[in-house]
Amino acid sequence: MRLAGKRAIVCGAGQTPGDTIGNGRAIATLFAREGAKVLCVDRIAERAELTANEIGGEAFAADITDWDACKAMVEAAQSRFGGIDILINNVGIGAGGDGPAHVAEEAAFDRILDVNLKGAWLAIRHAIPALRASKGCVVNISSLASIAGATMIAYEVSKAAMNRMTVSVASSNAKHGVRCNAITPGAIKTPMTNHQRAWDLYAGHSNGTEADLIDAGYSYGILRGRSFLDPQAVADTALYLNSSLAEHVTGATIPVDAGHLLLFKKNTEPVKE
Repeated sequence: MRLAGKRAIVCGAGQTPGDTIGNGRAIATLFAREGAKVLCVDRIAERAELTANEIGGEAFAADITDWDACKAMVEAAQSRFGGIDILINNVGIGAGGDGPAHVAEEAAFDRILDVNLKGAWLAIRHAIPALRASKGCVVNISSLASIAGATMIAYEVSKAAMNRMTVSVASSNAKHGVRCNAITPGAIKTPMTNHQRAWDLYAGHSNGTEADLIDAGYSYGILRGRSFLDPQAVADTALYLNSSLAEHVTGATIPVDAGHLLLFKKNTEPVKE
């Protein structure tokens, strides 16, 4: 019960269709088990309700790219729980039309930044007064792509900007007792990762296997020797950041990637003659 009495908003807590669960649902599930009251937020009401019903939480439908919807989301949490201690920004997309700078489509670029970056900012913008009152915590779910090279300029830029936003929010709210940190997951076994687009980008073809990704060298972490990590790894890190154990941690960007970033750096070092 490490979050006993805490009140959390988890954006992106709904279940996306697929054989695996997303980071948001894993976080919401763990937080509820650890004693928190959880508002499960998703753009599609049925998905939010599915998670909320399973964990004994509350559901709320909101498009986080909309100012009024984010405002209503925060007001709902305050009304139902009496305040907010935790905000998890986990909504993220990697839409078709993204790619290297010379081929990415304008519509995809605008949409990805709108969802991944502006959506997180809007949630923070409306939640800050309540978080200051409770001396609460924000955790932004970024991506390893914000640091390591990839071939998705819009997605990479949106997540790199989220990292910088994390530092800005941490700096401007420290005197109010609010902490803000980011997690940069590597390849996590989620519905988004299993999307055909991911196989196209990382394995070079559609409908690949986990072994194909390892062979492609994209998501092989040196720590565990495997391609995908379970969403529980992200949830565990989010729990730590919102627990008393991390009360002095703010402005940090924490990789959860089984050492993939280290492997990436190793593989991209200049070849010595």
